Amino acid sequence: MQIELRNILYPTDFSELSLKALRYAVSFAKAYQARLHCLHVVDEAYHYWLSLGPEAVPVGPPMDSLMTTAEKQMQDFQKKYLADLQVPVVTSARLGRPFHEIECYAREQQIDLIVLATHGRSGITSALLGGTTEKVIRKAPCPVLTVREKEHDFVS
Repeated sequence: MQIELRNILYPTDFSELSLKALRYAVSFAKAYQARLHCLHVVDEAYHYWLSLGPEAVPVGPPMDSLMTTAEKQMQDFQKKYLADLQVPVVTSARLGRPFHEIECYAREQQIDLIVLATHGRSGITSALLGGTTEKVIRKAPCPVLTVREKEHDFVS
C-alpha cells in the first residue's frame, strides 16, 4: 500500500519552534506535490473579562481586531516563508480553541497529515491549557507528525 498525501496541515503560532515544523511540512508537501494548508488559531480563551455582568470590559483588543491582525500575520508569513514554494498553499486564520479548530479544519479540508511543533509560545501556558499538541494527537482524523525543539539532523 502506497501513502498518498494530497493535503498537509501546518498549524502555527509563529514561534521559533513552529518554524522547525514548517521545514518538515514543506518537505512533505514538495515530495508528494501536496497542497500545504497553513493555519493560525487566535485562542478565544485569552480574552478575559474584568468583571461579570452587562458592564463587563474585555481585557486586550477586541476579537475582530485580533482576527484582522492574525490574517495579516498569515499573509506576511506566506510571503516570507512560502513565496517560492512550487506547490499550492492555503492560509487561514480562525478564532476558537486551537486544538478544536485544528481538528475541525483537518476534517473539513480532508487533511492527510498534520505537522506541528511539540510546544508553542509558552511551555507554562501549554501545561496550564492541557497541551494543544497532545489534544490534536488524540483527536485528529489523520496522522500527526510532531517536531521537537531538538530535532534530528538529516544527512543530504
